[in-house]
Amino acid sequence: MSGTPTLVVIGAGPSGTGLLERIAANAPDVYGDHPLTIHVVDPHPPGGGRVWRHDQSPLLWMNSRAEDVTMFTDDTVRMAGPVRPGPALHTWAADVRSGRAAPPDAARADAGLLDGIGTLADDGFPGRRVQGAYLRWVYERAVAALPERVAVHWHRGSAVRVSGSREGRQRVWLEGRGTPLLTDAVVLAVGHLDAEPDPEHEELSGFARRHGLLHLPPDFTADTDLGAVPAGEPVLVRGFGLAFVDLMVLLTEGRGGRHADGAYLPSGKEPVLYVGSRRGVPYHSKIGYGWQGEKPPLPRFFGPDRTEELLKADGPLDFRRDVWPHIDKELGHAHYHRLFTAHPERTRGDRADFEDRYAAADPAGDELAALVAAAVPDPADRLDLDALDRPLSGVRHPSHDALQKGMRDYITADLTRRHDPAYSQDLAVFLGLLSVHGQLARLGDLGSWWHGFFGFLASGPPGPRLHQLLALSRAGIVRFLGADMTVGTDERRGLFLAGSATVPGPRTAARTLIEARLPDPALERTRSPLLQELYADGALATATGLLAVDPDTGHVLGRDGLPHPRRFALGPYTSARTGAVFTRPRTGGPAFRRNDATARAALTFLRDLA
Repeated sequence: MSGTPTLVVIGAGPSGTGLLERIAANAPDVYGDHPLTIHVVDPHPPGGGRVWRHDQSPLLWMNSRAEDVTMFTDDTVRMAGPVRPGPALHTWAADVRSGRAAPPDAARADAGLLDGIGTLADDGFPGRRVQGAYLRWVYERAVAALPERVAVHWHRGSAVRVSGSREGRQRVWLEGRGTPLLTDAVVLAVGHLDAEPDPEHEELSGFARRHGLLHLPPDFTADTDLGAVPAGEPVLVRGFGLAFVDLMVLLTEGRGGRHADGAYLPSGKEPVLYVGSRRGVPYHSKIGYGWQGEKPPLPRFFGPDRTEELLKADGPLDFRRDVWPHIDKELGHAHYHRLFTAHPERTRGDRADFEDRYAAADPAGDELAALVAAAVPDPADRLDLDALDRPLSGVRHPSHDALQKGMRDYITADLTRRHDPAYSQDLAVFLGLLSVHGQLARLGDLGSWWHGFFGFLASGPPGPRLHQLLALSRAGIVRFLGADMTVGTDERRGLFLAGSATVPGPRTAARTLIEARLPDPALERTRSPLLQELYADGALATATGLLAVDPDTGHVLGRDGLPHPRRFALGPYTSARTGAVFTRPRTGGPAFRRNDATARAALTFLRDLA
């Protein structure tokens, strides 16, 4: 080839920014001093991308503490590339306050954002716009760290198509532009994307149109037009995760209400939210204390060796049969290690003997349960993942009013436990979940259940948000529907209906139904023309519709099973999705390993061309 090698990175949010940071770190060793042109394509300003952009409500928070968010590697990350340390979010905010770091231009012009940075506590939950400012700073630092002969150009717009043969240069077509970007390789680093509604949601939307109702399908809550949601009327909400928390905030404080001294003072513009889901409860509160003492050695029963063993198995993996027993044993190991070391008065017998017998037990057999029952007298101190996953299973309330009190008691108990170090085995299980998540990325698409379970236990809302939920319940603004929520329609009356298995009686009727969750990241239903064209061009979709990629390099796989040498992909729509975009410092985050491996693979390909 002739001329300067070129790379196009589609997406300049956290994934694209993290990739650029790894390109800057690896380029001197892998790519040398060759010239390189990098084109970055995104309709939103680089750094924050769509989710963390500056242009959104200041009421919306991250669900992580400032001290638990970093975009920089450390020596706990197992990767081929070099470590390039940098400040976590809370340290960056302190640097801005002290003048050691300059805030991005968008922050300088926004007094509210500057105040959010200036008052951010290490254990505080920052606003999303604050995180966006941090991400913009990380992006600018990554670009500045690139070798002198590497040039970066940002194109504000959306990529709609990638064309080109495996052997030749690729063409990246941008919306509204007649001439494509010519490139030797392309990395798709787009985040969450819009999707066409599934058949059920299509039917519900059609019912709404016929009867003059409102149905809002899965969407990004911050982008949803909530102006049509009526004040003072019942509104059915299906989904009780983080999307619901955003919805709750925007339809209460976002409409002029206030929280004061544990009570909610309504503005009169709020709807009445009737919320339910499969579990019927909100995600668990973030744990409100730090780690003290000896940590469980992780991974122990679900590490790289176990992953390699599973990868070599004959035939496709069944998650519940082949993978889950080892995860259960790993999380149990973390739980009981902490119980024996930090709370020995709640255990019985010799710790070393227990650990030896635990290690030898079949993860799928009955021996583990008998061993735990003998060593941990109180059943409340034993780890029961099935009970944690379905806390309302078998629970019945005689009336809707009884359910409201029962749910407030449940949320209060969860808040109490998650902020009490006497239950620090919960924090050990959280560390176990992070360890497991890092291993699962190599196994490809194992279905959506694990990601939902991980989010429910490990990625819940800040404790203050659940206190606000309790206040809204006491004020009658939020009403709980229970578990195994059902949604139906009444053609005669022209109303949506919702009920649950948790409480008997008539179903709740409403003129508005909101699906409080993100769209599924399936290629068959994506609204992204970029991914639609990629799929039509021969990209492989997994059984659940994700874009298949090589877990070790990020190469896009074709339906012939072969990796495309010039196309790479990162993100939640791929089979190598890592769940959390951001990493807690010193936890060996899988997102870093993924970004590093893809950066090195792309640089190696471009170096060989040069």
